[in-house]
Amino acid sequence: MADYHFVYKDIEGTTTQWDDIQRKLGNLPPKPAPFKPPPFTPSEDESSKPKDKAWLDNKTEEDLEDLEDDPNLDDDRFLEEYRKKRLAEMREAARIARFGSVIPISGADFVREVSQAASDVWVVVCLYKEGIPECGILLRCLEELATRYPATKFVKIISTDCIPNYPDRNVPTILVYNNSAVKATYVGLHHFGRRCTPEGVALVLCQSDPVLNDGQSASESSRDAVIDGVRKRFIEKVVTEHEDEDDDRYSSD
Repeated sequence: MADYHFVYKDIEGTTTQWDDIQRKLGNLPPKPAPFKPPPFTPSEDESSKPKDKAWLDNKTEEDLEDLEDDPNLDDDRFLEEYRKKRLAEMREAARIARFGSVIPISGADFVREVSQAASDVWVVVCLYKEGIPECGILLRCLEELATRYPATKFVKIISTDCIPNYPDRNVPTILVYNNSAVKATYVGLHHFGRRCTPEGVALVLCQSDPVLNDGQSASESSRDAVIDGVRKRFIEKVVTEHEDEDDDRYSSD
């Protein structure tokens, strides 16, 4: 017959008087701290959060649309108006962000991307050829302008894909489109000054119409501000270049 025995286990954390004496003498390790479960914190109920501007600012566009029929907001005219304002701002920001770079297109894309572009969008088309230095210079300028003016659409296409047998001597060529029509044509790099810079290209593009659009507003005052900003940057660039030339001249003397 097998031997059975029982092992008595006291309540966790309790010790005998003997163990306490031995711990005081350093013969036993310190008594471990009794286990305590972490305090219970109920998850925050979304509906219990205060409904204010900060609450709406943390919402996504989809969330703001879903709140259209929220009865709590219907009773608060300020929050409902602020919801509409935030939704309009987010939609406008999404509209502006649709461009922002020079988009490569093929001949098959031209009608869709250029001729059929929205009537309120200006499209700057660069006809180019790989390996031609002048094309690389102009494209670098257009990349900077595309970032600076994200509501203007910039595209690039290999010249012969756009116009069969287009002479290489004519590239780079810029075509400016608006409302399905060509508004300006610039053949060759010489149109943009002795030193082709983003500021110089911007100034030429805005000579007759506000081609460049920063997306802030469609008002006339905003357009004037864009053109004034282009002129200011161009003047600052010219002044800086002259100052650098003077510094180089004095240092060489």
